[in-house]
Amino acid sequence: MSSKLPIGVATIERPLIILFIIYVFIFIISCTPVNLSKQDTKNTQQTTISEKSIDPKSEKKVIEKKENKQDIQNKSLDDVVLDKTIIALFAKDDDKKTTKQFLNTYELGIYNLGISDVVIQIEFFEDENDLRKIIEKNLLPGKIFLGPIQSKYSNILNNYCADEVIFFSYSSKSSLATDCIYLLNFFPKNELSQLFLYLNDDARVALLYPENEYGYLINSFIDDIIFESPAILVNRSSYKKDLSNVRESIKELGKYELRKYELNRQKQILFSKKDEKSKKRLKKLERFKTTSDYDFTHILIADYGLNLLQVAPLLQYYDIDPNIVQFMGTGVIDDKTFFYEPSLQGAIFPGIPETRRINIINNYMEIYEDEFLRISTLPYDLIGLINFIYTKKYKLGDVIKLLNNPNKRFDGIDGNFYFKDNMIERDLNILKINNGNSSVIN
Repeated sequence: MSSKLPIGVATIERPLIILFIIYVFIFIISCTPVNLSKQDTKNTQQTTISEKSIDPKSEKKVIEKKENKQDIQNKSLDDVVLDKTIIALFAKDDDKKTTKQFLNTYELGIYNLGISDVVIQIEFFEDENDLRKIIEKNLLPGKIFLGPIQSKYSNILNNYCADEVIFFSYSSKSSLATDCIYLLNFFPKNELSQLFLYLNDDARVALLYPENEYGYLINSFIDDIIFESPAILVNRSSYKKDLSNVRESIKELGKYELRKYELNRQKQILFSKKDEKSKKRLKKLERFKTTSDYDFTHILIADYGLNLLQVAPLLQYYDIDPNIVQFMGTGVIDDKTFFYEPSLQGAIFPGIPETRRINIINNYMEIYEDEFLRISTLPYDLIGLINFIYTKKYKLGDVIKLLNNPNKRFDGIDGNFYFKDNMIERDLNILKINNGNSSVIN
């Protein structure tokens, strides 16, 4: 039973201590002296009872159940009924706060949507082998699994697609999106596609990215994204993930030394002149370190967290003026932490205004007395999708057709969403940071 809401959530956990106690109990029993004559009589009685409980009909059912798995591939998906017990998978080494929030969010979604005829069974696993056992134990046609969270555990899921099941994984590894595996996360390709479609024909973009997994990911698909955009990519520069060479990268990207040289040249020319107009212009130029002749009109900063808070001010320090060059970021900027950074004022990013999720944020805080994590909208939207599927009484074939139709939109906390190539995508707005808040500009 929930400690916060008047509902129950099935939880199954199998700690090692229970297995140890069972082992000790069996060992003690096996070493206890017994009366063999009495034991024989008892065994005979138990055997008789067991034989009476098995009739030809029940034997036929057992045989049919074994054959069912072999015949399922010949059975139409449109005939496979969804199982009413959904399995939610959590690893013991998942982040504890995330696990707690996801469990609470499942519970809150069930309560808010009034879901009564579907059970979510919670399973915790130790490692990949334990995960396999749990999946195989619950492997029935029409079964839906929620999770795992980590990509390293989602690698094995495609081994079970022939068993007519569906996995909704939270993995961020796009290569895992295939067959029966549908991924829910915040994917930067979707975010940047919508950001670049917002730009006009005059936009010239520079990319600045860290040499880590996230930065390499952005760099790997930026060419495809820019190809679909009216904008053009004019330059790119990377820096080490420890930021040891970030200053040099920014200088190179903004041609800092070249623009500094050009400004000094102009100052020397004006200094040699004695007319008032030249003196006035020289006085104006004294305020600048470099010229503002940038090759680009926009700069995409493909970083996040504390690194972003260090990189953004350096751009301004090396005379990449945010009043002239439009700073841009991915959806990771959608956090209050960045909204107060002076160098990011006026920066734009793809996302959904907080007003769309303010109710769930307040609802969660009121019930669980804890801050609602940004990623917790994922399980909440998933519960909404699950509710839609079961309310419509869809068969497995209907669900697959629904998920594989990118023209079908679902109303979510993070905006309307759909699945494309088994990955969630969203219809996003373009937001602009201003004095601690963000607002829609498109």
